[in-house]
Amino acid sequence: MKPFLALCQAYPSRCLRRTPLIRDRLAFPQSALRYPVVLSRRWNSGLFANTDDTIFALSTAQGPAGIAVIRVSGPAALDIYKSLCPSKPLPRPRNATVRTLFDPRSSTKSEVLDSSALVLYFPAPETVTGEDVVELHVHGGTATVKAILSAVPQCGPSSSVSQPFSRRIRYAEPGEFTKRAFMNGRLDLAQVEALSNTLSAETEQQRRAAVRGAGGELGRQYEKWRQNLLNARAELEALIDFSEDQHFDESPAELLGNVAKYVHHLLASIEQYKRAGERSELVRNGIRIAFVGPPNAGKSSLMNLIVGREASIVSSEAGTTRDIVEANLDIRGYLCSFADTAGFRTTHEIDGKAIGAIEMEGIRRARQKAEDSDLVVVLASVEASRDTSSGLKFAIRYDAETLKLAAAAKDRILIVNKIDTISPDLYQSLLSQFISEISSIVPELQGLDVMSISCAQREVVSGLASAKYPDYIQALTDKLVSLFTNMTSIPADMQSLFGVTSRQCQLLEECTNHLQNFLQIAQPQADTEAEADIVIAAEHLRFAASCLARITGRGDVPDVEDVLGVIFEK
Repeated sequence: MKPFLALCQAYPSRCLRRTPLIRDRLAFPQSALRYPVVLSRRWNSGLFANTDDTIFALSTAQGPAGIAVIRVSGPAALDIYKSLCPSKPLPRPRNATVRTLFDPRSSTKSEVLDSSALVLYFPAPETVTGEDVVELHVHGGTATVKAILSAVPQCGPSSSVSQPFSRRIRYAEPGEFTKRAFMNGRLDLAQVEALSNTLSAETEQQRRAAVRGAGGELGRQYEKWRQNLLNARAELEALIDFSEDQHFDESPAELLGNVAKYVHHLLASIEQYKRAGERSELVRNGIRIAFVGPPNAGKSSLMNLIVGREASIVSSEAGTTRDIVEANLDIRGYLCSFADTAGFRTTHEIDGKAIGAIEMEGIRRARQKAEDSDLVVVLASVEASRDTSSGLKFAIRYDAETLKLAAAAKDRILIVNKIDTISPDLYQSLLSQFISEISSIVPELQGLDVMSISCAQREVVSGLASAKYPDYIQALTDKLVSLFTNMTSIPADMQSLFGVTSRQCQLLEECTNHLQNFLQIAQPQADTEAEADIVIAAEHLRFAASCLARITGRGDVPDVEDVLGVIFEK
């Protein structure tokens, strides 16, 4: 195929009648790309209004502290410094300098705000916002911080009434420093989301995931995919425009086939990113764990022992738990949300009567909770046998429906409680029978390890494990952490994928749909249909590229402002 720009020069009127994509290429050629594409951002005038303002804010927590940091960013940052530190030279860039801060509102300019503040100056564009930045590290007393914050808007020429509205000095809006960093190309939206996750991280695993996604690798990869799709679309559109006048080395079918090969490869990569996104969301949002089983199996006791407090009511009376009781816990860096649910049953054990409407509603909610959870913990328990024909005084009591819920869950743990009520030999006999029974009822659980515990013994020893009283909770915690690691692990060479968020996954899913639609069209077609198919195929590539642009905030995306407003407010 002849170079695209040569075709545009030969037929300029036909190029200009085509999409803005081709017009942008003609105006902004880049030698680095075979068919370069340059698309500029479009900003909503409301969301990004008054970007010439100089903004400031307290960057450290409010309240008394040893040091408070006030950050200033914008065109008047140096004017603010000169007003607060009159007759003092500008500090060397990126060097901390001790300065006395004076109140610019004082007629004599001699009223001291802070006698020994550290001042740092960061010249644009290599700053956090891409603008001139001044940081004031002042004493953190409430009155000192309040006085300096009230003095900053009065600094520099912007304090004059004659100054235009667009050059004000004002307190920053929520997320505005990050917003300016994005506008000036210092961050892309994927990095902004990683920053938000860093600030909201509560556990060690959340912190690690946020840091791994903050390096910018995700944004660069998304942008590479987008550019490749736009280049492929350009080749298809060039074929549409010039096929009647120019000789092409590739037929329409061959060109579609070559593009389809890349799309197949891209779909495989996107699928990998979506799977990583699901795993990283478990780290960010917490792993949901549901305890299910028959009444009095020990669900509430076990949850209380794990979380270390009486989150659930424990009673010998069956059906005590009617509603879902939830408790969050940090287990070795993993945020976990435990849910104690109502015991599954259809009749009362004593009189055989049907259970009431309230308890039935509790069981329905328990069933729904288990279906929505990432990990289902099924409890059974050693109880006095009600079947006298077997000749056994004890049996392991379980609920078949909870076993089926576990089989359908993403991950599962099966626990038998109250093993302290019988001898070890008898328990081993009952356990073998129990494993055989559940394997026949739910074949999917065949081979699943069964944990044996005694909540009563664990309560007696109060954390002092011994050979007689093993630390069942410690063993269960080890098991949980092992499962959490498997549920959230990502290969070592792909750690940046921890930054893939649910928003990115949704857009990647949309991109996948458009690419699959392209592949349906890219199948071999008759020559009479080739041109029409190429037009539609090119549009699907455009839609797919637009989804990737919405992830990073780059390119010609009409609704990106809606996304920005939500992200920056965090």
